[in-house]
Amino acid sequence: MPTVPYYLKDGTRVPGCTTVISTSLGWGKEGLLVWANREGQAGRDHRETRQAAADVGTLAHALVEARIRAIPFERPPTATDEQVRLATLAFNGFEEWFAASRIELIETEMHLVSERHRFGGTPDAVGRHKGALCVLDWKASRAVYPEHLIQVAAYEHLWNENRPDPIAGGVHLCKFAKDTGGFSHHWWPSEALEPAWRAFLALRDLYDLERQMKKLAA
Repeated sequence: MPTVPYYLKDGTRVPGCTTVISTSLGWGKEGLLVWANREGQAGRDHRETRQAAADVGTLAHALVEARIRAIPFERPPTATDEQVRLATLAFNGFEEWFAASRIELIETEMHLVSERHRFGGTPDAVGRHKGALCVLDWKASRAVYPEHLIQVAAYEHLWNENRPDPIAGGVHLCKFAKDTGGFSHHWWPSEALEPAWRAFLALRDLYDLERQMKKLAA
């Protein structure tokens, strides 16, 4: 998905929540180093492997987006048959989960901005389950990581700040397996994600502080 610029009402540009998280959160770096070393020992360029994995996730997300918007999926010319195969497996997992969930989609891919905390974000979707609004997010990933929880907590607060009907049904996250098409569904009530929201606020502060430090060091 292309990067979306977010602006406050006065025209000031602010970072997206994924930018805040990715530039400020150092958790998991050791695991990435181990993985990169393993790829090197196997004679593979870890940058190419990482890009290929990211492409599969992007394709799976595009398939889901086409499904929920009822539009044709356009295969990118650079996508390989293997990438499309893996993405389709992940998409089939989404189809099975979505049919069983009986969630009614309310809005998808909406661009929201927090004037109070000065950041933006684009949740995958917000739906209604058993009468309550809930945040929906889908990932093509090997696991659910802390940054995923921080991200969906930020999405929930973005919605609550911009819409009159608040999220009362928590957050649903569906993880798609890239290699088998299997899926796992995770749900958290809003109260459980309070630590994730506090972590995001800390990262938002750190994002600004990092830029101040770079100016001092210049």
